[in-house]
Amino acid sequence: MIRKIIHIDEEKCNGCGLCAQACHEGAIDIIDGKAKLMREHFCDGLGDCLPGCPTGAITFEEREAPAYDEAAVKAAQSAKLPASKPVTSPMGMGCPGSRAMQLKKTAEAMEDSQTLVSSRPVSQLNQWPCQIKLLPTQAPFFDGAKLLIAADCTAYAYANVHEDFMKGKITLIGCPKLDEGDYSEKLTEIISNNDIKSVTILRMEVPCCGGLQRAAEIALKNSGKFLPWQVVTISRDGRIIE
Repeated sequence: MIRKIIHIDEEKCNGCGLCAQACHEGAIDIIDGKAKLMREHFCDGLGDCLPGCPTGAITFEEREAPAYDEAAVKAAQSAKLPASKPVTSPMGMGCPGSRAMQLKKTAEAMEDSQTLVSSRPVSQLNQWPCQIKLLPTQAPFFDGAKLLIAADCTAYAYANVHEDFMKGKITLIGCPKLDEGDYSEKLTEIISNNDIKSVTILRMEVPCCGGLQRAAEIALKNSGKFLPWQVVTISRDGRIIE
Protein backbone atom coordinates (compact mmCIF):
# COMPACT_ATOMS: atom_id res chain seq x y z
CA MET A 1 0.00 0.00 0.00
CA ILE A 2 1.04 3.62 -0.52
CA ARG A 3 1.27 5.46 2.78
CA LYS A 4 3.22 8.08 4.71
CA ILE A 5 6.33 6.72 6.38
CA ILE A 6 9.60 8.15 7.64
CA HIS A 7 12.78 8.44 5.56
CA ILE A 8 16.22 8.56 7.19
CA ASP A 9 19.02 10.33 5.33
CA GLU A 10 22.07 8.35 6.44
CA GLU A 11 24.46 11.04 5.21
CA LYS A 12 22.95 13.50 7.72
CA CYS A 13 22.53 10.95 10.52
CA ASN A 14 25.16 11.17 13.28
CA GLY A 15 23.99 8.02 15.04
CA CYS A 16 22.98 9.78 18.25
CA GLY A 17 20.10 7.35 18.84
CA LEU A 18 17.53 9.98 19.85
CA CYS A 19 15.13 8.91 17.10
CA ALA A 20 15.22 5.30 18.26
CA GLN A 21 14.48 6.43 21.80
CA ALA A 22 11.61 8.63 20.60
CA CYS A 23 10.04 5.84 18.51
CA HIS A 24 7.65 4.19 20.96
CA GLU A 25 6.90 1.44 18.46
CA GLY A 26 10.52 0.28 18.15
CA ALA A 27 10.73 0.66 14.39
CA ILE A 28 14.25 2.14 14.36
CA ASP A 29 17.60 0.59 15.26
CA ILE A 30 21.13 2.00 15.25
CA ILE A 31 23.20 -0.13 12.87
CA ASP A 32 26.91 0.58 12.30
CA GLY A 33 26.50 4.05 13.78
CA LYS A 34 23.49 5.03 11.65
CA ALA A 35 19.75 5.07 12.32
CA LYS A 36 17.82 2.63 10.13
CA LEU A 37 14.11 1.93 9.75
CA MET A 38 14.29 -1.81 10.39
CA ARG A 39 10.59 -2.61 10.82
CA GLU A 40 8.42 -0.66 8.38
CA HIS A 41 5.25 -2.31 9.72
CA PHE A 42 6.08 -0.84 13.16
CA CYS A 43 6.19 2.74 11.81
CA ASP A 44 2.83 4.49 12.33
CA GLY A 45 3.80 7.49 10.19
CA LEU A 46 3.10 10.01 12.97
CA GLY A 47 6.74 11.07 13.25
CA ASP A 48 7.47 11.08 16.98
CA CYS A 49 11.07 10.50 15.95
CA LEU A 50 11.22 13.51 13.62
CA PRO A 51 11.49 16.43 16.09
CA GLY A 52 14.04 14.49 18.15
CA CYS A 53 16.61 14.47 15.33
CA PRO A 54 19.27 17.19 15.89
CA THR A 55 20.63 16.96 12.33
CA GLY A 56 17.35 17.02 10.39
CA ALA A 57 18.04 13.57 8.94
CA ILE A 58 14.41 12.38 9.24
CA THR A 59 11.61 13.44 6.91
CA PHE A 60 8.29 12.05 5.71
CA GLU A 61 7.75 10.39 2.36
CA GLU A 62 4.84 8.61 0.68
CA ARG A 63 5.76 5.27 -0.84
CA GLU A 64 4.93 1.59 -1.01
CA ALA A 65 5.17 0.14 2.50
CA PRO A 66 3.46 -2.53 4.60
CA ALA A 67 0.51 -1.34 6.67
CA TYR A 68 1.11 -0.32 10.27
CA ASP A 69 0.65 -3.42 12.43
CA GLU A 70 -0.45 -2.22 15.86
CA ALA A 71 -0.90 -5.78 17.15
CA ALA A 72 2.68 -6.68 16.26
CA VAL A 73 3.96 -3.52 17.95
CA LYS A 74 2.07 -4.30 21.16
CA ALA A 75 3.26 -7.89 21.10
CA ALA A 76 6.88 -6.72 20.70
CA GLN A 77 6.50 -4.23 23.53
CA SER A 78 4.99 -6.87 25.80
CA ALA A 79 7.74 -9.34 24.98
CA LYS A 80 10.38 -6.62 25.49
CA LEU A 81 12.12 -7.44 22.25
CA PRO A 82 15.45 -5.71 21.55
CA ALA A 83 13.62 -3.38 19.16
CA SER A 84 11.86 -1.70 22.06
CA LYS A 85 14.86 -1.39 24.37
CA PRO A 86 16.40 2.05 24.92
CA VAL A 87 19.23 2.77 22.52
CA THR A 88 22.50 4.06 23.90
CA SER A 89 24.33 6.73 22.01
CA PRO A 90 27.41 5.25 20.26
CA MET A 91 30.75 6.95 20.78
CA GLY A 92 29.08 9.48 23.07
CA MET A 93 27.48 11.28 20.13
CA GLY A 94 24.26 13.21 20.60
CA CYS A 95 22.93 15.02 23.64
CA PRO A 96 19.60 14.23 25.32
CA GLY A 97 19.37 17.94 26.15
CA SER A 98 19.01 18.74 22.45
CA ARG A 99 15.84 16.67 22.01
CA ALA A 100 13.19 18.88 20.44
CA MET A 101 9.99 19.56 22.31
CA GLN A 102 7.17 22.07 22.40
CA LEU A 103 6.78 23.83 25.73
CA LYS A 104 3.05 23.77 26.40
CA LYS A 105 1.81 26.01 29.16
CA THR A 106 -1.23 24.74 31.06
CA ALA A 107 -4.16 26.99 31.90
CA GLU A 108 -3.07 26.93 35.55
CA ALA A 109 0.45 27.94 34.61
CA MET A 110 -0.86 30.75 32.43
CA GLU A 111 -3.01 32.02 35.30
CA ASP A 112 -0.01 31.91 37.62
CA SER A 113 1.99 33.78 35.00
CA GLN A 114 -0.56 36.59 34.92
CA THR A 115 -0.44 36.79 38.70
CA LEU A 116 3.34 36.93 38.78
CA VAL A 117 3.89 39.21 35.80
CA SER A 118 3.87 42.34 37.93
CA SER A 119 6.46 40.93 40.33
CA ARG A 120 8.89 39.04 38.09
CA PRO A 121 9.34 38.14 34.41
CA VAL A 122 7.80 34.96 33.01
CA SER A 123 9.51 32.89 30.33
CA GLN A 124 7.98 33.12 26.85
CA LEU A 125 10.13 30.40 25.31
CA ASN A 126 7.77 28.11 23.39
CA GLN A 127 10.08 25.28 22.30
CA TRP A 128 13.33 23.48 23.00
CA PRO A 129 16.06 23.60 21.82
CA CYS A 130 16.42 27.22 20.75
CA GLN A 131 20.00 27.28 19.40
CA ILE A 132 19.98 27.36 15.60
CA LYS A 133 22.69 24.67 15.40
CA LEU A 134 20.65 22.27 17.58
CA LEU A 135 17.19 22.82 16.13
CA PRO A 136 15.73 20.22 13.74
CA THR A 137 14.70 21.52 10.33
CA GLN A 138 11.18 20.07 10.74
CA ALA A 139 9.16 19.90 13.96
CA PRO A 140 5.50 20.26 14.97
CA PHE A 141 6.19 23.56 16.72
CA PHE A 142 7.13 25.13 13.36
CA ASP A 143 3.58 24.61 12.03
CA GLY A 144 2.02 28.05 11.65
CA ALA A 145 4.90 29.63 13.56
CA LYS A 146 6.13 33.18 13.70
CA LEU A 147 9.92 32.97 13.84
CA LEU A 148 12.18 35.12 15.97
CA ILE A 149 15.77 34.80 14.73
CA ALA A 150 17.78 36.50 17.47
CA ALA A 151 21.43 37.15 18.20
CA ASP A 152 22.58 35.68 21.52
CA CYS A 153 23.46 39.02 23.07
CA THR A 154 20.06 40.62 22.50
CA ALA A 155 18.57 38.73 25.45
CA TYR A 156 21.17 40.28 27.74
CA ALA A 157 21.16 43.78 26.30
CA TYR A 158 17.38 44.22 25.96
CA ALA A 159 15.70 43.63 29.33
CA ASN A 160 12.17 42.88 28.11
CA VAL A 161 13.04 40.53 25.24
CA HIS A 162 10.63 37.80 26.40
CA GLU A 163 7.50 39.96 26.46
CA ASP A 164 8.35 42.27 23.56
CA PHE A 165 9.84 39.78 21.09
CA MET A 166 9.64 36.11 22.14
CA LYS A 167 5.99 36.00 23.18
CA GLY A 168 3.93 34.01 20.68
CA LYS A 169 6.97 33.13 18.56
CA ILE A 170 9.36 30.25 18.02
CA THR A 171 12.79 31.50 19.02
CA LEU A 172 16.01 30.66 17.13
CA ILE A 173 19.21 32.09 18.59
CA GLY A 174 22.79 32.12 17.42
CA CYS A 175 26.01 34.08 17.05
CA PRO A 176 27.78 33.97 13.68
CA LYS A 177 31.05 35.04 15.31
CA LEU A 178 31.09 32.15 17.79
CA ASP A 179 29.45 29.37 15.78
CA GLU A 180 31.26 27.75 12.88
CA GLY A 181 29.58 27.65 9.49
CA ASP A 182 26.78 29.55 7.83
CA TYR A 183 23.24 29.59 9.21
CA SER A 184 21.61 30.35 5.86
CA GLU A 185 21.31 26.75 4.64
CA LYS A 186 19.59 25.51 7.79
CA LEU A 187 17.34 28.56 8.03
CA THR A 188 16.37 28.03 4.39
CA GLU A 189 15.32 24.44 5.16
CA ILE A 190 13.30 25.55 8.18
CA ILE A 191 11.44 28.24 6.25
CA SER A 192 10.99 26.10 3.13
CA ASN A 193 9.82 22.92 4.84
CA ASN A 194 7.39 24.39 7.36
CA ASP A 195 4.32 26.62 7.43
CA ILE A 196 6.09 29.75 8.65
CA LYS A 197 3.92 32.88 8.95
CA SER A 198 6.48 35.63 9.55
CA VAL A 199 10.12 36.28 10.49
CA THR A 200 11.56 38.82 12.91
CA ILE A 201 15.34 39.27 12.96
CA LEU A 202 16.63 40.67 16.27
CA ARG A 203 20.26 41.76 16.19
CA MET A 204 22.74 43.95 18.02
CA GLU A 205 24.19 47.13 16.52
CA VAL A 206 27.67 45.54 16.35
CA PRO A 207 28.97 44.58 12.88
CA CYS A 208 29.31 40.84 13.57
CA CYS A 209 25.53 40.61 13.96
CA GLY A 210 25.31 41.46 10.28
CA GLY A 211 26.17 37.82 9.57
CA LEU A 212 22.99 36.66 11.31
CA GLN A 213 20.88 39.18 9.43
CA ARG A 214 22.44 38.24 6.08
CA ALA A 215 21.88 34.52 6.74
CA ALA A 216 18.20 35.13 7.52
CA GLU A 217 17.73 37.35 4.46
CA ILE A 218 19.40 34.74 2.21
CA ALA A 219 17.17 32.05 3.71
CA LEU A 220 14.05 34.09 3.04
CA LYS A 221 15.12 34.65 -0.56
CA ASN A 222 16.16 31.04 -1.20
CA SER A 223 13.00 29.63 0.35
CA GLY A 224 10.95 31.03 -2.53
CA LYS A 225 8.31 32.23 -0.09
CA PHE A 226 7.00 35.77 0.32
CA LEU A 227 6.70 36.27 4.06
CA PRO A 228 6.34 39.40 6.17
CA TRP A 229 9.66 40.07 7.86
CA GLN A 230 11.44 42.80 9.78
CA VAL A 231 14.81 43.60 11.31
CA VAL A 232 15.06 45.14 14.78
CA THR A 233 18.42 46.40 16.03
CA ILE A 234 19.33 46.73 19.71
CA SER A 235 21.98 49.13 20.94
CA ARG A 236 24.74 48.12 23.36
CA ASP A 237 22.92 49.89 26.16
CA GLY A 238 19.65 48.08 25.46
CA ARG A 239 17.64 50.48 23.31
CA ILE A 240 15.74 49.72 20.10
CA ILE A 241 17.45 51.86 17.45
CA GLU A 242 15.76 50.50 14.30
